[in-house]
Amino acid sequence: MVWSLIIGLVAGAIAKFLMPGKDPGGIFITMLLGVAGSFLANFIGTQLGWYATNEAAGLVASVLGAVVLLAIYRAATGHKVVTHRH
Repeated sequence: MVWSLIIGLVAGAIAKFLMPGKDPGGIFITMLLGVAGSFLANFIGTQLGWYATNEAAGLVASVLGAVVLLAIYRAATGHKVVTHRH
């Protein structure tokens, strides 16, 4: 579990480095992004037969998963129009 969090932190940091921009959250959001990216990569890799059932995704696949999730997050939140009425 600790190893997954460390890999998640590294993967999330690399994903944010590859896709710079202003995103909310600090180290915990970065770690969650990386861990979720790792789960996404593992799920897709298992479905495609790249990984065995109990095999974990590697760092590169985790980074790619985190980049995909970050892109989805930005697409979902970036097009909102905020208006302020006084």
